Amino acid sequence: MHNFLSYFQITDADILIRIIFAIVLGSLIGLERELTNKSAGLRTQILVCLGACIFTILSIYGFSTAITLYPLGDPSRVAAQIITGIGFIGAGTVLRQGLTVTGLTTASTLWIVAAIGMACGCGKLSIAVVSTILTVAILVLIRIFEVKIMSKNLKHLRKVKISFLCKYEDYNDVYSKITEQFSDIVDYNHKTIDEEADIIKINIKIFSEIKNPVPNIYRKLEEMGNLQSVSVKEIFD
Repeated sequence: MHNFLSYFQITDADILIRIIFAIVLGSLIGLERELTNKSAGLRTQILVCLGACIFTILSIYGFSTAITLYPLGDPSRVAAQIITGIGFIGAGTVLRQGLTVTGLTTASTLWIVAAIGMACGCGKLSIAVVSTILTVAILVLIRIFEVKIMSKNLKHLRKVKISFLCKYEDYNDVYSKITEQFSDIVDYNHKTIDEEADIIKINIKIFSEIKNPVPNIYRKLEEMGNLQSVSVKEIFD
């Protein structure tokens, strides 16, 4: 029993080293997220990594005295709940706008940062360091690959439907601005929906090479003016 309980003994210096590793490794990933202007940045990544580390330390060593009373107890039970907790935090970073979903990479980053913090808490510092290096490399190198290589060799055309209302007197001006702003129009139609108010509804479909085209198109339409009830959504044929 003494040899068994010795596994649950740890010095303050060991705890401090593990905590420092969690802060440093979490900050490396957080810095990459901060520089790319993501919602979960430097502070969030550090706190997630540090929290996972501390919870893991407490889970293994904080309840070591209970082992003598409950020899069948599971010291990893608290650490196991970290995954559930990170799921709630990660869900807050995922945003959906129509059929477009953003924030999945940020949520995945929080997940791996928590795993790195748990590795620090368990004392598996080599695993934590290697995992951090691989994570940062994936985030940086894959993004460079997508921007520098994929964008040049592959055209990821996305089809977008734009609908809006305008007054009949503004139609010619709106039509001119629409054709000027969007050169890849593949479908265009309009109809009068309110004869008394002279309101015209215009529907167009365009192709866009932008990865997340909807916010960009909204910004262009806001600059045009004279538009009402604007709707923009990505469509999949």
